[in-house]
Amino acid sequence: MASYNKVLLLGNLTRDPELRVTPKGTPVCQFGLAVNRQFKDESGQMREEVTFVDLEAWGKQAETIAKYLTKGRPLFVEGRLKLDQWDDKTSGQKRSKLKVVLENFQFLGGREGGPGGAPGSAPAGGDEGVDQTAERHVPPPRAPGKSGPPPAGIDEDVPF
Repeated sequence: MASYNKVLLLGNLTRDPELRVTPKGTPVCQFGLAVNRQFKDESGQMREEVTFVDLEAWGKQAETIAKYLTKGRPLFVEGRLKLDQWDDKTSGQKRSKLKVVLENFQFLGGREGGPGGAPGSAPAGGDEGVDQTAERHVPPPRAPGKSGPPPAGIDEDVPF
């Protein structure tokens, strides 16, 4: 049977990221994200619901998140669900916790010191593997000699 495990979240960090290093030297960063949902209840009044999600990032992404993000900053994440299970040392009961393991992310909002920037936002420049297209998109330049009438035989009056 096929399976699919993908999570997409857009929210604000609930705490400063905590960066640690495993005994083998791999960076791991743990942080939380608050995701808001607005809806109308039965009486027609607007309500808001907040979901708090724990996340975990590894390697270069863990270092980048810990370096550039702080509590309150917006972030778009893509990842997968992971269930952690353990025995509680004090009560002896089995415990479990669902979290998201980060696979990709995008910084959101302005850059610090730049136009429209907010304090604490990501600085100019970027790290490898970090897509910052949410901050600025520049279309690719056109090739010279390509901006003319369409080639003969191409009908520009498309019926849709």
